[in-house]
Amino acid sequence: MSKYKFKGLDKNGKVQTGSIEASSESVVIQTLSKQHIKPLTISRVSETNILKRFRKKVKSKDVSIFTRQLSTMVSAGIPLSRSFHTLEQQTNNRYFQSVIADLAKQIEGGTNIADALSKYPNVFDDVYVNMVKAGEAGGILDEILKRLATQLEKDQSIKKKVKSATTYPKVIFGITIIAFIVVMNLIVPKIGGMLLELGGPDAKLPLLTRVMIGLSDFSKQYAIFIIIFLLIAIYVFRRYVKTPKGKLKYHQFLLKIPIVNNLIIKVAIARFSRMFSSLMSSGVNVIESIEITAASMGNKVLENELLDAANEVKAGKQLSEPISKSKHFPAIVSQMLAIGEETGETDKILVKIADFYEEEVDTTIESLSSILEPLMIVILGGMVGLVAASVMGPMASLSSGVTK
Repeated sequence: MSKYKFKGLDKNGKVQTGSIEASSESVVIQTLSKQHIKPLTISRVSETNILKRFRKKVKSKDVSIFTRQLSTMVSAGIPLSRSFHTLEQQTNNRYFQSVIADLAKQIEGGTNIADALSKYPNVFDDVYVNMVKAGEAGGILDEILKRLATQLEKDQSIKKKVKSATTYPKVIFGITIIAFIVVMNLIVPKIGGMLLELGGPDAKLPLLTRVMIGLSDFSKQYAIFIIIFLLIAIYVFRRYVKTPKGKLKYHQFLLKIPIVNNLIIKVAIARFSRMFSSLMSSGVNVIESIEITAASMGNKVLENELLDAANEVKAGKQLSEPISKSKHFPAIVSQMLAIGEETGETDKILVKIADFYEEEVDTTIESLSSILEPLMIVILGGMVGLVAASVMGPMASLSSGVTK
């Protein structure tokens, strides 16, 4: 998607100017023609990558608030164009304001809401667009928007809890790293020099003390190279993780870490259940619902398992059958799905699964937080203990030598 500036004449002959987000110039012309504007000039606005990223960032909280408000206005019978113009003023995000303004123009020009939303994939994902499309087709747009808002709020709540649970350990870990660097580069060299001075040229320091002094000398001598190496390693890792193969390997690794894998699976199942339920109840077919939901799982391993399940469903099997063979989906998920398929209430069963696993996520986050916090304190205490042991050992030896 690129930004284009235009200048044109409306049906009354007045000059109109503005900007439109579109994939090509031809799309801009089509959009303007729907708005009964004859284009005079169209130019693409060039921006740096950094500026694009900064401007095009819309928080999930903003989208969920927008969705909830739009649902209320649609339920009240307010015209869509008026609703969008009103909501344009309700957000402080300038980029999101421009997006909503453009959506209003497109809708006034006769474009469907789903088609208009699909032009902003960085704001509205496939799940969002497909559910809105189903809502428009079924005449239940207000109900679909309520479900979308609930879904976004649930996702946002889970992310907030995970962030909250990991904030304290991150702070402790950061303090530990900074403290270690300060101790190794400022304190250990001075203590090492003092011990050698007190013990004389023939003094034999303990192994731990010699190791700490050696690490200190190494870090001081090669500090710049270590920093450069770490930066390059982080850059290469991040680039590798963005590749399909790298992302798959990284996600496989995460699923092997105790407790963390539990949390990832539970979050993914809760998201899958709620999204799949919403899509099914909106009238989206099973195959498309699975494929859309799979892309939003957040883990390539689980995504691939769902896509494999979609292939088996295409072959005539019920979704519960391939899910029951999954290495990562708990048995309760396939069992509940089977009951839903038998009773014809799959969407209701999935909502119950989502509620259950969201509660499980809360419990797992609390247990993870209770483990990480003391673990970080132990690591910090261990570092202090190493430095203290490396100093106190030779000091005790020296004092006993002086006593004799």
